[in-house]
Amino acid sequence: MPSFIDQMGREVILSASFRKIISVVPSQTELLFDLGLEKEIAGITKFCIHPAEKVKHTVKIGGTKKLNIELIRELNPDLIIGNKEENSREEIELLMKEFPVWMSDISSLQDALQMIKGIGRITGREQEAAVISNRISDGFADLEKEFEQHTFKHRTAAYFIWRNPYMAAGQITFIDEMLQRMGLRNAFRDERYPVLTEEIICQAKPDFIFLSSEPYPFGEKHIAEFQQLCPASKIILADGEAFSWYGSRLQFTPQYLRKLLSEMYG
Repeated sequence: MPSFIDQMGREVILSASFRKIISVVPSQTELLFDLGLEKEIAGITKFCIHPAEKVKHTVKIGGTKKLNIELIRELNPDLIIGNKEENSREEIELLMKEFPVWMSDISSLQDALQMIKGIGRITGREQEAAVISNRISDGFADLEKEFEQHTFKHRTAAYFIWRNPYMAAGQITFIDEMLQRMGLRNAFRDERYPVLTEEIICQAKPDFIFLSSEPYPFGEKHIAEFQQLCPASKIILADGEAFSWYGSRLQFTPQYLRKLLSEMYG
């Protein structure tokens, strides 16, 4: 019986007749499809939206934090792939008693690359995973080389993920890592996802304010709201997938960040 160690240090033992996978994390669902595992994917969440032409035909087993446990039991997967932060601990621990569950734990680019390789190993797609991870590594290395030529490093940024109440991405988060890759210093680093008052936001005076497209769908109508709070800040609508999807979509993130930097300082 093959065994593997996940990113939480747990041993995951698979049956020899491994055939069906359930993914309960959108960015990892996209990775599975990109690894060529379309036939093995038996269930995904309602938030798994990429690749669009394929996920629409796949069984939905609830949301990332509200899974349909009974439906998962009916599907009887050989492997479930989840994430420590995105899924409910209670639900995952329940599923662990009945099925092999491989968990990721990601707060950095290096963690994401390790996850991609780890899922490649457990699903028998090591070569495909290596191609994807190498492409991501090369993309960020090229971005870093370009960035070294600039002199605008270490300006502050606030990345908002929610409204009413205001919430931002703080320290030890994957989003914080992406901000650092852009040469920005997070204005709110005391907590992972701090809840902020208008007063705290005003006092921080970040050079840039990013309004993410997810999980809260910030849009053009919210720019004036934040500009009033911080008149000197530059307000930017950000693609949440580029900043927080840590699977194969990272292949396109360096290009997006490069474009964003050009808009910010152009």
